Order: sequence, then structure tokens, then C-alpha cells
Amino acid sequence: MAKLIFPEDFMWGASASSYQSEGAWNEDGKGESIWDRFCRTPGNIENGDTGDVACDFYHRYAEDAKIMGELGLHTQRISISWPRIIPDGDGKFNQKGLDFYRRVVDSMLENGVAPFIMLYHWDLPQKLQERGGWLNRDTSDRLAELAERVFSAFPKEVPYWGTILEPQIISYHGFWDGKHAPGIRDFSSALLAAHNLLLAHGKMVRAFRASGSSGQIGITNYLPHHYAISADPEDVKACRRWDGCWNRWFLDAVYKGCYPSDMQDWYKNHGVVLPDIAPGDMELISTPTDFFGLNYYYSYFIGAGDDRWPLMVKSIKPTNLQYTAMNWPICPDGFYDTVMRCWKDYGKPIIVTENGAAFDDEVIRNELVRDEKRIRYLESHLSALHRAISDGADVRGYMVWSSFDNFEWALGYKKRFGLVYVDYKDQRRIMKDSGKWYADVIRRNGLEKDWRLMEGIWSKSL
Repeated sequence: MAKLIFPEDFMWGASASSYQSEGAWNEDGKGESIWDRFCRTPGNIENGDTGDVACDFYHRYAEDAKIMGELGLHTQRISISWPRIIPDGDGKFNQKGLDFYRRVVDSMLENGVAPFIMLYHWDLPQKLQERGGWLNRDTSDRLAELAERVFSAFPKEVPYWGTILEPQIISYHGFWDGKHAPGIRDFSSALLAAHNLLLAHGKMVRAFRASGSSGQIGITNYLPHHYAISADPEDVKACRRWDGCWNRWFLDAVYKGCYPSDMQDWYKNHGVVLPDIAPGDMELISTPTDFFGLNYYYSYFIGAGDDRWPLMVKSIKPTNLQYTAMNWPICPDGFYDTVMRCWKDYGKPIIVTENGAAFDDEVIRNELVRDEKRIRYLESHLSALHRAISDGADVRGYMVWSSFDNFEWALGYKKRFGLVYVDYKDQRRIMKDSGKWYADVIRRNGLEKDWRLMEGIWSKSL
């Protein structure tokens, strides 16, 4: 056994989101979100599922906060439901919505868990969508106004704030392939939505500084690592384009104040309409933050091809890797490479705000969930993270996606990522073996690494 000990002040946590967990979709004055509407369109969500009830966190937050405490979490990331606080996106304010988040924060603090609040995790008010949504520049101002409300409500209680969760996913799945709300399929629209999302990020950071609230603030990006499938120059170029689309387009804007020139040229040459950039936009987008939020699940293997116009690439699934229930390749080396690349290229302290895996969890006798594959996934990725820290990366914390099973967007309730099993029929919570294992990791501030696991041989002690 090798002991991998993390830095003394390392932060351990887990994450969740409003639409995926809260339920109570129309209670206490909450307005309709784009996901409420999207889920009601036949064919959008597997099994016709919705987030109407989800994990019923709206009513069970106190119970769940106790479970967070039992896990030993230093922090739990939650998100704000915009239409719960401002039902139409602007105008009338709903005090009952803000009161709910006050109860949640208080319950977490009572259980020794510091709140990490994500201000926007995809559930745009439907009324704003009807005025253009993220294709309307004005939406960035409306989100900044929401943020100001929330900052003023929690001036000292929240040590960590996130502005926007995965602008890549919002832009590309919401506006390029249409898999997510609002279901638009147009690449030029995806880039416009991305620009307006990043403007909102910059405006929220400035609002946070102006508010005088305590704590730190940053944005979280979805950052898979990209490997070329061969040394052929065309495959290498295609891989760089894919990385330029998913990673550099957002990271360069936020941390360097510019969109990558190679991608701008490529898009123009392929008929893409780039967003209009007003004077001061890039300075606003690159307003300094306190940390670099990083979400990693798996890596892509990219070569030249005819798919995904305008990028003209192909993606392959390596046969030598294991896969999660999402059919995502398990690639902890990609996690290491992503962390090191982000640290070297952007030089900002990193918090891993999501990392996790879905598997086909089942409850067995005595209400046990033996999710050994998830333990293996988390153990291998924490080992990779420890290696990155040892090699000089400034990583301040790590958060598992997710604390509880929840609604997984277009996949409905089919896939489970949680450390805690949720029975959606009766809302029972059952701590999985991975939750017990993670609690022990937190208690030890590290793990005893059985290197046989890297060879695919399981220790019975797990």
C-alpha cells in the first residue's frame, strides 16, 4: 500500500444543482425555466422524465444536509434556481425563493459543511427565453442583477461562489446540437450564446467585487483532454481545432482576454458568423477571478474527418480503455494532463468542481449499494490529481459529481452518478460504498493506494 496524502488545507467536497435535485418546480412562486419547458416536449428526455420532483431537495434539504455532514464534506456545491428567486428573469422578486436558500445554507453550516454557490446552472427563466435567451445580450445584465440579489443576501456565509457552470455545454448542447434546452441547432448561435454567457460571467465577478461580500469567485469550465489519434499532421490539426472549440475558446477569453485567432480564422473560412464584440467586452470577460474551476470526466480521441461541421473532425472510442455507463472512456491520465495543461497555460489556482462517473448501481440485501467501479474510478482520478499536485500544479480542492443521484438532463433518471443512492419512488437515501469510501478519504486527507487496482485487480477490502 502507498499512502497519498493531500496538502494540509486541501478542500474536499461534492456537487449538485438546482434543477437536477430540488423538484418543487412550481411551488412557492417559482417561475417556469427553459428546462421545465424542454422536458415537456416529447422526445427530448429519455422515458419522458422531468425534474418536477427530482430528489425533492426542496423539502428534504435538512435531511440531505445531515448526510453531507456524515460524508464529512468540507463543502457542498449547490446552485441557485433563477426562476425561483426572480420568476420571470427580471422584475418581480420572490422572497420565498430566497428564503429557501437561506434555510439550505443554514442547514449546511449547522452540519459543518461550507456552501459553494453556483449562480447559474442552466435553468434560465422561460420568460427570458421568449425574449431571446442567451442570444440576447440583455440576458447577461439580468443574470448580473440576480447575482447582486444573492450576494446581498449572503455577505459573509458563503466562502466560494461560481458564476456559470460549463458555458461550453450550455452553448454547444443548447445551441449547436440541440440536445439540451433550448434545443437550437445552429453553430453561429452557439458562439453568440457563448459570448453572452461570458459577458454575464464578467458582470457577476464585478458585481461580487462591488458588493463587498467575503469569499472567492470563479467560473467552472468543462475541460476534457484531447488526444490526436495519430501523428499525421491532419489528425494533429483536427485535434487542436476540437480543443480550440471546447477549451481554448472559453479559457483564452476568460484568462487572456481574447478568442484564439486560429479558431476565428477557421470559423470565418467556413461561413460561421462570429459574435459582435463591443468595445470593452473582452476586458469585462477577463475580469480577474480567484480560482480556476475545472470539470473533468473523460478524454476525447480526435482525428481529421467529416463530422461536426464546421470543425471537420472524427472521434474514436479506444478499445483498450474501460467505459462508464455513459459510454465515456475512463482516462485518469487525461485528468492529469488536463490539470497540468490548465496550470501551465493559465496559472490560476485550481478547484476541481466536478469529477465522477455513472454506473448501473443497484440496491442489494440490507440496503447496500456495492459500487466498486465508482470507487475504482475515483481512486484512479485522485491518484492522477495527487501526481499533478506533486508535479507543481496549485490545486486547492476536489469535488465529486455528485453527492446524490439526480436528474441527468436529457438522460432523465437512467444514469446514476451519486455517492448517495436516491430511490425515486419513495425518496429514500442510501449511502453507497463509494460514499463510505469517500468519507474515509476525507478523514485521512488522502488514500491508501493499492497499486493492483491500476492493473484492474480489486482488493477485497474495498
